[in-house]
Amino acid sequence: MDEQIVTALKQVRYRVMTDSSDLEAIYRLRYTCYRAQDTIAQNEFCRMTDPFDETANCVHVAVQMDGEVLAALRLHLVSKLSYVSPTLEVFPEILDRVEDGQTVLDPTRFVISPDVRKSRVPLHFLALRIPFLAAIFYDIDWALAPVRDEHSAFYRRYLGYKPELKARFYPGLSKPVQLLVANFREQREAVLARAPIFGPVGEFPNANISFPDLSEVYAPSPRGRFKVA
Repeated sequence: MDEQIVTALKQVRYRVMTDSSDLEAIYRLRYTCYRAQDTIAQNEFCRMTDPFDETANCVHVAVQMDGEVLAALRLHLVSKLSYVSPTLEVFPEILDRVEDGQTVLDPTRFVISPDVRKSRVPLHFLALRIPFLAAIFYDIDWALAPVRDEHSAFYRRYLGYKPELKARFYPGLSKPVQLLVANFREQREAVLARAPIFGPVGEFPNANISFPDLSEVYAPSPRGRFKVA
């Protein structure tokens, strides 16, 4: 495993954020990141949030170091119990999979502190562990990646995503995103063979994530669970 990533895993902590003060830190980090890339308009509150942040099938996860939120990601779990998802609003074609009884993980609002981007901390790898670990925990069939074109190469190289639908505009964003999709059941072992950092790492307790039980709004796929890595 890369030495920089190992060092970072020893320093960071993953947290599922639920308290209003914790979520406020995420919303402000989002605003800073999206403004730095000129993809949203300025607002007087210096925060970025939308109604999808409060849906029952939504999970917010942050990567912290010394108590500061350095990266964050929003997850929506989509199954026959809930079709609510920001990406499905823009790319409704994916609903065909859910209506067929399969499950979808929709990670959005992936942000990394601009200050940390200038450092040697590999937060992009650490943050992308979040959806991968969530896909294992919730037994996901399909993982989505709504990304700008310049970010797609990373997802394709390391995580086995493939282009699904051409770029469209997201509400509130000034730059279009394309949709990449990964068949998680097919790609999981190959990804872990290439980059085991994305999977569970028992020797670093803070690198584990205590995902919440969403059984009231999420039904796992009937195709069978993975063995725990």
